[in-house]
Amino acid sequence: MATTNHLAGETSPYLRQHANNPVEWWPWGEEAFAAAKDRDVPVLLSVGYSACHWCHVMAHESFEDPEVAKLVNEGFVAVKVDREERPDVDAIYLEAVQAISGSGGWPMTVFLLPDGRPFFGGTYFARDRFVDLLGRVGEAWRTRREDLGADADGLLEAIRRGTDLPSLSWASGGDPAAARSAGLLSAAADALLARFDREWGGFGQAPKFPQPPTLELLLQASDRTGRDEIAHALTTTLDAMASGGIYDHLGGGFARYATDRRWMVPHFEKMLYDNALLARTYARAWAATGEEHYRQVAEETFGYLLRPPLRQAGGGLSSAEDADSEGVEGRFYTWSLAELAEVGGSAAVSWYGATEAGNWEGRNILWRPERGVLARPEEVEAARAALFEHRERRVRPGLDDKVLTEWNAMAVASLAEAGRLLARPDWVGAAVELADFLLGELRPEGRWMRSWQAGRAHHLAYASDHAWLVEAFSRLYESTGEARFIGEARNAADALIFLFWDEETGGFRTAGWDGEPLVAQAKDSYDGAVPSTQSVAAGALLRLGTLTGVEQYLDAARATIACMAPALGKAPAAFAALAAVADLDQTGLTEVVVSGDRPDLVAIAGTGYRPGTVLAWGEPFDSPLWKGRTGPEAAGKAYVCRDFACRAPASTPAELETQLEAWGA
Repeated sequence: MATTNHLAGETSPYLRQHANNPVEWWPWGEEAFAAAKDRDVPVLLSVGYSACHWCHVMAHESFEDPEVAKLVNEGFVAVKVDREERPDVDAIYLEAVQAISGSGGWPMTVFLLPDGRPFFGGTYFARDRFVDLLGRVGEAWRTRREDLGADADGLLEAIRRGTDLPSLSWASGGDPAAARSAGLLSAAADALLARFDREWGGFGQAPKFPQPPTLELLLQASDRTGRDEIAHALTTTLDAMASGGIYDHLGGGFARYATDRRWMVPHFEKMLYDNALLARTYARAWAATGEEHYRQVAEETFGYLLRPPLRQAGGGLSSAEDADSEGVEGRFYTWSLAELAEVGGSAAVSWYGATEAGNWEGRNILWRPERGVLARPEEVEAARAALFEHRERRVRPGLDDKVLTEWNAMAVASLAEAGRLLARPDWVGAAVELADFLLGELRPEGRWMRSWQAGRAHHLAYASDHAWLVEAFSRLYESTGEARFIGEARNAADALIFLFWDEETGGFRTAGWDGEPLVAQAKDSYDGAVPSTQSVAAGALLRLGTLTGVEQYLDAARATIACMAPALGKAPAAFAALAAVADLDQTGLTEVVVSGDRPDLVAIAGTGYRPGTVLAWGEPFDSPLWKGRTGPEAAGKAYVCRDFACRAPASTPAELETQLEAWGA
């Protein structure tokens, strides 16, 4: 079929999926809105992403239907947006839909005036309801346009309130001092414990999303306080997730979320960001507890990330795999009892809890009935390998092969840190390779870009991209000792502050001042499936500032915590990642410098669960940490410091361990 719209040249696979629709789609941009003004019609905005199951359903029902397309084309200018490429656009109109309906999601369907102001919206609409809605909106446009303008004005005010920092909206009653309280971590953990599912782990009822920021807060709070109930909530959740059907027991990695409270039935898409962050969480949990099955989950999840199809030949990591294959959700991952027994034998049937009736739509989602027991006996491992190879011959789910700077930087940070923690130099090497790919392809003219696909970088990078780059390059330095990565971390930090810091009200805007003007400027502040931009920026700048001694970075980190303090004090569990950062800043970071060639000392400082420790070693760089510690007299020694004031140098691993323990590092 010949291309009928304007999406064929886009970097987003999600947009290109719609390039042959009979709907005359435009990508987001000035041309689309100019066309709406010229034609005097509203804009129909559709926002989704390639791994979104209901996005595909709405496309099949409506956007591929010539009759529906005719109504759209005659009455509207249709604009398609990939929310993963344009988080700024997504955040603004998601806030509008939430103001209209009280909830939001994708596919997101929003009707706009030609100047970009929204006047109505929702999420998924079945075909007949969508056709009816098109008619009613068209009628309102012709007969009640002034009313639509008034609706748009009201929504715009709601958008501007909702996309600003919560400290400027609902959190005015919060106590800023609580964000600096020694009890902040415990307060956040207590709020989570109140919602803890004691039987199946997680927080609240179905659906259940793995939330690394929440898990990381519990890990840090358990380590800091020693409270058994916090450790229990953490390990129960980690064990239930890794034993459930949400985890891929054959190939590693986690699905997007579970539709039930037992973590059994996933929504089968697999996202890069979930797996990059969860792999690091399990690696840290192993470092803190020594439980080998956490190491196993980390190794298998990184294994999934580092092989095709997610790992591309050129070095970047693809964004996601779809839930559907052969037009059926979960077809790739589920098994009939007969097929499972034929390929894997009785050992597989028993180990993975399979039955004739199945546990989902007559088929079997593989899981571990004995929670937390993941180490496979030899016979079961042979069965797993056979099942994996058999599954690889199936039709794979669709692949979103765009490379996003933010999500790839997450993977760099996770690989670098976990490679150091688990003594996996191959992971550190993979992190270096991936970082070099980003430096070579996503910064073509000095300004970082958001997305890359098939040799083309597209869209100016956002604050979240820069914040994760600071984190990634800082972690890479700590794992390699290569000073060039400190330089790259500083470059990214300088750009983050210059392009995105809001001098008037504080916090980092989603989009830079050099970006496209929109009807509102969003700020990402809530920690959910991923930590917010404010949280990542505060943590990364605090870490880099501690390594380099650059006050600008420390000031920006603390200013971010300060402007979020009312919200953090009122509802710390809603800002789990930021609460963890505020706790580290409150208690103080420990600096360790290892001068000369002492891998034994580096290993002591760089392993174990030490969230409040930064490590300088290898190639010196401009920092107070290295002052007076680069000559022959300092070589072969480790220095443990606070605020650049150091204890007597340690010359043996035992001495270094003692000093670290003395400062709680």
